[in-house]
Amino acid sequence: MDDQRAQIDWRDDRVPVSTRFDDPYFSIHDGLAETRHVFLAGNGLPERFGGDFRIMETGFGTGLNFLTAWEAWEMAGAQGTLRFTSFEAFPMSADDTARALDAFPTLAPRAARLVAALRAGPGPHVFDDAVTLDIVIGDARRTLPAHAGRADAWFLDGFAPAKNPELWGDALMAEIAAHTAPGGTLASYTAAGHVRRALAAAGLEVARAPGFGRKRHMTIARKPG
Repeated sequence: MDDQRAQIDWRDDRVPVSTRFDDPYFSIHDGLAETRHVFLAGNGLPERFGGDFRIMETGFGTGLNFLTAWEAWEMAGAQGTLRFTSFEAFPMSADDTARALDAFPTLAPRAARLVAALRAGPGPHVFDDAVTLDIVIGDARRTLPAHAGRADAWFLDGFAPAKNPELWGDALMAEIAAHTAPGGTLASYTAAGHVRRALAAAGLEVARAPGFGRKRHMTIARKPG
């Protein structure tokens, strides 16, 4: 199991950096603001929340995206349920997750509940009878094709394409498009041309949008329907 666990170094004693991919898990400037800009606003959230809303994600990492979506769901007073499914090849330990999320004190109550759930077992984990978290462990190139669900919104948040090309290949982008509901959306911090072309080839309407902080551009997409 150790080979399947995330291997972590700590920058400035607070930002986790993957030694396997030589990339930080979140922005050293303001990871929470970046998550809200890229993944929430990039998918038109929380305005679209309601009903049985499904988010899928590549790369669970620290769980920051999940916590941010959960917070936004509750603050919006959304009716219905939120199902968050994340595909993660190298899960972070509960201890490292807790340490990483200490960087975001406004999320502390939810972070504590997430860490407790991770310690309890593999899940799915249900919070407040409305929010379900399902972390699918393994290489997404194998686990996503076997998954039956489709997302209303995708968070593409693996490590940078130059560092982790396996998570951004054409075949996986096609699977992501196939696992998107008609009218569903996608957002990612990367604006890499090959990623945008692969998503477009898979039938999504792809555009560049203003990125967060020093990043000029990010990627958004929509599935017609």
